[in-house]
Amino acid sequence: MSEERVSDELVEIVLRDGIKRVSRMQKGGRTMSFSAIVVVGNRRGRVGIGFGKAREVPMAVEKATKDAKRNIEAVALSGSTIPHEVWGRYQASRVFLGPAAPGTGVIAGATVRAVVQAAGVRDVLTKSFGSNTPINLARAAMQALRNLRSKEEVAALRGVALL
Repeated sequence: MSEERVSDELVEIVLRDGIKRVSRMQKGGRTMSFSAIVVVGNRRGRVGIGFGKAREVPMAVEKATKDAKRNIEAVALSGSTIPHEVWGRYQASRVFLGPAAPGTGVIAGATVRAVVQAAGVRDVLTKSFGSNTPINLARAAMQALRNLRSKEEVAALRGVALL
C-alpha cells in the first residue's frame, strides 16, 4: 500500500494511493504530470504531510517530502495510544480516532494508518466518513492529531492541578 524510507531519524512514507497521473490540455496536446503525497514522522510524536507535483514521479515525491518536512507538527501521545477520542475534518472527509488497549494495533485504512504510524501511535481505532480522497483523508487525520491534548495541557489551560 505504501513505500517506506528512513533518513535522519525521520520515516518517509509515500502513499501508493497518493501517486496520481494528472493531465491538462495545452495547444500542443495533453501535458502529463504526477502528484504525490508523502507522510514524514519520527514515530515519537512528530508528524507532517506533504503534497508535490512534477513531470516525473521521483521529482513529485521529492517535492512532497520537502513539503512534509516543512509541515512537521508535534502530537500529544499517551503511551502507545492517544489520550482521548478525537474527530478531524477536512473538506468532505471526516476521521474518527479513538484510544485502544495495548496490543490492539492500528485499525485504519492505508492513508490514516500511514499518518498515525508515522506519528508513533501503535494502538488506535479509526473510522473514516465521507470522501475517501487520500489527500483529504491525510489532512483530516492531521487535523485530528492536532486536536489532541494531554492531561497536563488540559490542566494548564483550565488552571487546575492534577490529582
